[in-house]
Amino acid sequence: MQVNLFDPDAPKKSTNLSINSDLLRQAKERRINLSQALEARLAEMLREDYYLHWNEQNKEAIDDYNRRVDTQGTFSDGRRRF
Repeated sequence: MQVNLFDPDAPKKSTNLSINSDLLRQAKERRINLSQALEARLAEMLREDYYLHWNEQNKEAIDDYNRRVDTQGTFSDGRRRF
């Protein structure tokens, strides 16, 4: 399930950043779009953080479900042919 954690159509906003000068030089040499790279990585970090917290918040229910499957199996256990 994909969750929208931010509005991808929101307007751009300029900002100032300080980064390692060698890293910047190498990125420019390789024509890496810094804005796109930063946006992509920030979105990835937000997704990772969201799912980490989701798993923490739902740990009890997940553990209960796993215990039930371990003891009772799943609904389809008697119907599967593999």
